[in-house]
Amino acid sequence: MSKYEVLIYWSDDDQAFVAEVPELPGCAVHGATQAEALANAQEAIQLWVETAKECGDPIPEPKGRRLIFA
Repeated sequence: MSKYEVLIYWSDDDQAFVAEVPELPGCAVHGATQAEALANAQEAIQLWVETAKECGDPIPEPKGRRLIFA
């Protein structure tokens, strides 16, 4: 399990649970259940980090706390 925050919510448009990782731009997945969305998010985080390393892109450090919402 990564230390990045994962936000999970229901999407009527997609008829699925969406899991977003706000600290990793573009890192979002979906699943039929909250558990599936979270599992998919963990895999997406791993792939996001691996790809960033391969491309020499910066990898944000997990904040380890809730983000501030406006």
